[in-house]
Amino acid sequence: MEENQKSDQPEANETQAVNAELPPPVKERLLKRTALWFLAVLLAASAMIYQRATGPTYPMKVPVAEGFVARLIRTHESTGDATVELPIPQAEAKSATANLYYKRYRTDDEFTPVPMEAVTSESGTQLEGALPKQPAAGKLQYYIEAEIAGQPRRFPEQADQFVLIRFKDPVPDGVLIPHVTLMIFSILLGMRSGLSALFAPYNMKQLAWATLCGMTVGGMILGPMVQKYAFGEYWTGFPLGGDWTDNKMLFMFLAWVFACSIIGLNPRKKNTTIGRIAVFTATIVMTVCYLIPHSMGGSELDYSQVDKGIDPSKAIETGRK
Repeated sequence: MEENQKSDQPEANETQAVNAELPPPVKERLLKRTALWFLAVLLAASAMIYQRATGPTYPMKVPVAEGFVARLIRTHESTGDATVELPIPQAEAKSATANLYYKRYRTDDEFTPVPMEAVTSESGTQLEGALPKQPAAGKLQYYIEAEIAGQPRRFPEQADQFVLIRFKDPVPDGVLIPHVTLMIFSILLGMRSGLSALFAPYNMKQLAWATLCGMTVGGMILGPMVQKYAFGEYWTGFPLGGDWTDNKMLFMFLAWVFACSIIGLNPRKKNTTIGRIAVFTATIVMTVCYLIPHSMGGSELDYSQVDKGIDPSKAIETGRK
């Protein structure tokens, strides 16, 4: 009798393992999926907002007066001058004055002053000044000195602080919009895949492969196309350069390639523990990459080469801090 009990134990364990792979009842499955999708949306949105807010292309916000905050731009297209706006109270429109000072980044140039003019529109009154357009990947360093309500002001406030703006060539919407859309869906699906690996493995395989497909098209195909339009090169990450954005994309892509190679394509094949670990690890790699600010170590025009007569398109470097 003891032998029969021992022989029945493996069968019981096997039955439990199979049941763990089967979807739960419809009602329980719907509640769990809803909860996991909600959590995935929160995680994905948090990662994307953090990356954008900490990236070097996000406008620098500086307080001007109560209720007035300037958004000092840090990216612009190379097709025209970049207008810098400083919002001011309507009552100060006639008396306020300001100068915009700029120089080429990483050069010994002296700062060039540009008088800012008061402009009134439906959105309010602001002082405006123009930064001269630069070739793709060209960067300018700038700050504003103003007198508002009889008080001298500097933006940014500290004397050793400056705003850095990078210029880029236009990217067609037909390339940029699909790229951004697919990357958003990729991180959402990636987060959902990781949660599935932890709590609901019965649909983990489909989610992981959907993540890899979105990342392949959005990141590894459309991403280089965006880079080519904006800065003239398809790929500036490893091993060709030090662009952190390209390197992050490569790490995420390889992590999901590895995870999907572990779990396989067969939908009837049971999800193993190592497969769940691989998918969850790929999600962690994606999360860490998204915590690194966007566009760090990206394309930058070397003005010292331009001053020697080298074409600006041939004087772009990456990986510079």
